[in-house]
Amino acid sequence: MDALITRFLQSLHLSEDYFEHVNERSLELKIPNAPSNTIGEQAYCIIGARESYLNALKAGEWIGFECSLTNSNDKNSIIALLNETHRNIEDFLQANNLNEINVNLLMDLYEHEIQHHGQLIRYTYANKIDFPKNWNTRYTV
Repeated sequence: MDALITRFLQSLHLSEDYFEHVNERSLELKIPNAPSNTIGEQAYCIIGARESYLNALKAGEWIGFECSLTNSNDKNSIIALLNETHRNIEDFLQANNLNEINVNLLMDLYEHEIQHHGQLIRYTYANKIDFPKNWNTRYTV
C-alpha cells in the first residue's frame, strides 16, 4: 500500500510541475485539427477530479463531480488549487486507514490523473511546447 500511495503522490506532483512549467498563454491552446478542449480545461478536470474524489474518499462513495476552479486560463489559480488539492489528499491519506472502497476510489483517481498526463503529452507535442524536466525523466518525452 505504501508503494501505491507514493506513486500516486508522485503523479500529483507531476501534474503540478506541468502547469507550473507552461506559460499562461499555453493554457488556451488546443490540439490543432482535432476535437479537443484547452490545456487549461485539462487542469479544470484534474482539479475537479481531485476535489470530487477527496469528497468521495471522505464519504466512502462517489457523490458527484465538483470543481472550484472558475477560470481555466488563470495560471495562478490553477497552481494554487493543484497545490491545495495535493495537500488535502495527502493529509487525508496520512490521517486515515484506507478500506477497500477507498482503495478503489484512490485507484480511480490515480488512473484519472495518469490519463491526463497522456493527454497533456499529446497537447505538448502538438503545440511544440517544452516538457518539464521531470516529465522527460518519467515519461521519456
